[in-house]
Amino acid sequence: MEIEKWSHVFKLDPEKELSDQALESVCESGTDAIIIGGTLNVTFDNTIELLGRVRRYALPCMLEVSNIEAVVPGFDGYFIPLVLNAQNPEWILGAHARGLEEHGPFIRWDEVMVEGYVIGNPESAAARLTAADTQLDEGRMKAYARMADQMLKLPIFYIEYSGTYGDAALVKAAQQVVHNSRIFYGGGIRTAEQAAEMAQWADTIVVGNSLYTDLEAALATVEAVKKIKE
Repeated sequence: MEIEKWSHVFKLDPEKELSDQALESVCESGTDAIIIGGTLNVTFDNTIELLGRVRRYALPCMLEVSNIEAVVPGFDGYFIPLVLNAQNPEWILGAHARGLEEHGPFIRWDEVMVEGYVIGNPESAAARLTAADTQLDEGRMKAYARMADQMLKLPIFYIEYSGTYGDAALVKAAQQVVHNSRIFYGGGIRTAEQAAEMAQWADTIVVGNSLYTDLEAALATVEAVKKIKE
């Protein structure tokens, strides 16, 4: 998993409908990888069905694990969110410990990456599920970034605004203090201009919801990000 080479990825939600033609456009767009994941109604069946469709194309496909019952074999790798600003301890380490009780002996750790997650949109399903403290300023964002990068030494620091466009100044603040973790930004990117703005500070841009609302605009984010990263 050479995530250090990824500047743009698309995130597909197993609960949402995407036609075969639209999926082909996504997978042939020049994006660097596909992440499959969602917050609600993610099941083994809809996850494995979507994986099978994506597997027709030659690009990495990762599962972001939000539901232990929906863990499907056959992905190139598995992202495990550790929600740093969760106030519900279930989403800091509780669910992870139970998952390891059940699956620990069978995990191939070379396929697993832990994401230090910060959720920024208080109205999102992810924020409600984790009881996230979304009162973020530059100082707090730098603290979480240092926690992921220097304290926990995680490979990914993921800033997630889940459905709304975030504050580029906060992503910039994180970039100023991170030395080793790769910064992912996802949330509310609906235009090439928004993707380009966030790509100035995040290493990897994640585009998801707009695939289901304005496919052409979502596809245009690939070239916009690649130009910034040239």
